[in-house]
Amino acid sequence: MRFFNSVGVAETFSTASLYFVAMPLKYLGGNEILVNIIGPIHGFLWVFYIALLAFGWRNKQWNVKALILGFILSLFPGGPIWLEKRITNAEFID
Repeated sequence: MRFFNSVGVAETFSTASLYFVAMPLKYLGGNEILVNIIGPIHGFLWVFYIALLAFGWRNKQWNVKALILGFILSLFPGGPIWLEKRITNAEFID
């Protein structure tokens, strides 16, 4: 569970840096270098986070609600952090 939390925090920071630093620099400043660096890192962390969600659903007996909510929240900066604070609640465990 601690590893899931760490990946969630890393994914949140990569999302925020991509959305609020790299993409504005690309589209407003014409500089793509940060998107070329942060984009693949964020993509890897996002896929890894989704894989950990599926692992938790399968092996930790999280319910489908946790899986779907985790997927939706992974699209927003801070979503994985919000979820990981609540994933141990009884409503997410079968």
